[in-house]
Amino acid sequence: MENSSQVSLLTLSGLTFTLEQRLVLFVLTLLWYLIILFANLTVIVVIIMDKSLHEPMYVFLCNLCINSLYGTVGFYPKFLVDLLSSHVISYAGCMLQGYVIHSSTCGDFSMLALMAYDRYVAICRPLSYHSVMTKQRVSLLVLFSWFIPLFCMFMNSATLLGVRLCGSHIHRLYCVNWMIVLLACSPILANTAVSYFNILFYFGHGVFVFYTYIYVIKTCVSSKENKGKFMQTCFPHLVCLFTFIFAVLLDLMYIRFGSASILSQNLNNFMAIEFLLVPPLVNPIVYGFKLTKLRNKIVTLVGFHSLTNIYM
Repeated sequence: MENSSQVSLLTLSGLTFTLEQRLVLFVLTLLWYLIILFANLTVIVVIIMDKSLHEPMYVFLCNLCINSLYGTVGFYPKFLVDLLSSHVISYAGCMLQGYVIHSSTCGDFSMLALMAYDRYVAICRPLSYHSVMTKQRVSLLVLFSWFIPLFCMFMNSATLLGVRLCGSHIHRLYCVNWMIVLLACSPILANTAVSYFNILFYFGHGVFVFYTYIYVIKTCVSSKENKGKFMQTCFPHLVCLFTFIFAVLLDLMYIRFGSASILSQNLNNFMAIEFLLVPPLVNPIVYGFKLTKLRNKIVTLVGFHSLTNIYM
């Protein structure tokens, strides 16, 4: 048995590959990460530089891409280092990594809920859109969409500070708070209470998005013009939303069923990191190609003018 004073380093599992396989995986992971950085930074730069894109929908999209970069920074650099060296992490580093990944995931949900609300106002209440989505209100909504996830996850992580650990092996490619809870020598009631509160709070986000789209779809069915708006702006949002939900569900399934005796190690690894692989790249690509105004600005910025007519 180990107590908290003895556990200064934690070991991450899952990388059971040969040196050659690790090198190949390192190159592929680095390439994927660079593509994520390029795609998200392109959308962010285009929206910031072009004043015609300073509208609520694009402001929310810009923050969604920034949040994706924030979340991936918590995983990819450390994972790339682990592929070329021993996969250990300090207790403080583990807490920090778990905080960044958790808060980024909750931040994605908050941003997607804001985008659903924006589409609801634009389609169901078009005449009052500009009076509802004012610059001050949009700024306040964005501020809260960052502050609340950061605060919720801070409270979750704070309940784990100084806990007595009876182990040092984490059965995952990266750290999350739940793995620290599993290593604790005794139940952490404060963490359980905060975790259930956070789950209920973000479940409320899901209910809000669900009912928002019920009203949006009802409105679109009765109007040809609204159907066009739905396909242009709501469809990419739904793609990103379902991709995100599916990825998070996979991670939850990993936590519940992730065992080498049930599933292969490679499948376990994929289920654990899928929400860090797909949504950060899907979001900027789907919106970048589907939103005509944004797509044209990106094409102009990159310089591929010949592509303009392909996606018109």
